[in-house]
Amino acid sequence: MTNDQLRSYLGYYRDLGFEWIYRKPLVKPESVVIPSLPSLAPEQDSLEKIRADIGDCRRCRLHEKRTTIVFGSGNPAARLVFVGEGPGADEDQQGLPFVGRAGQLLTQMIDNTAAREGIPIQRSEVYICNVVKCRPPENRTPQPDEMEICGQFLYRQLMAIQPKAICALGATAMKAILNTKEGITRSRGKWYKWHDLPVMVTYHPSFLLRAYNQEAKREAWADLKTLLHFVYD
Repeated sequence: MTNDQLRSYLGYYRDLGFEWIYRKPLVKPESVVIPSLPSLAPEQDSLEKIRADIGDCRRCRLHEKRTTIVFGSGNPAARLVFVGEGPGADEDQQGLPFVGRAGQLLTQMIDNTAAREGIPIQRSEVYICNVVKCRPPENRTPQPDEMEICGQFLYRQLMAIQPKAICALGATAMKAILNTKEGITRSRGKWYKWHDLPVMVTYHPSFLLRAYNQEAKREAWADLKTLLHFVYD
């Protein structure tokens, strides 16, 4: 393949919204190269167009056992977007993100923290979505290729909304958005950047449901307090 052919090939996938490509190593597995490509969203993109482009998605293996695609929910002009890992059983049945136990906790955290801090917003005024739009079997962590394929749609969602800030819920969302290998404990409560949009990292609500994570709960509520004041003050 000539350089011009390769450039045309990469440009085609860039225009489709792919951000990463993988080159198989010729000799040693440790020589894998993961170059970053500039992602492009269509002009005048919208959440409606993105959902239509997803269609009845069968681009990866996750479609095999899903019930429904969980695209996202909330205010399409939200100033704050929460990004989780992937749908669970309740979400897979209802087609909406964060409606199970973890989602109920997230709702309480948003509504109660906002009320306590005198910020007049509720969950319905933010936007919530996930890295992958189909439930991974047995709620396993999404595989890299699954996140890469769905990543083009997450990229377009965030670019279409253009929120004042993004909150990455948990390690999977953090790694997908920030392309980092840092651990969630070290990264939570800190500000990062994604395409010039501020990103706050905190724990996933499902992690907070575990009885022994009392300190993590306090930290997550503190993170949310900082996040809400940054966005809405």
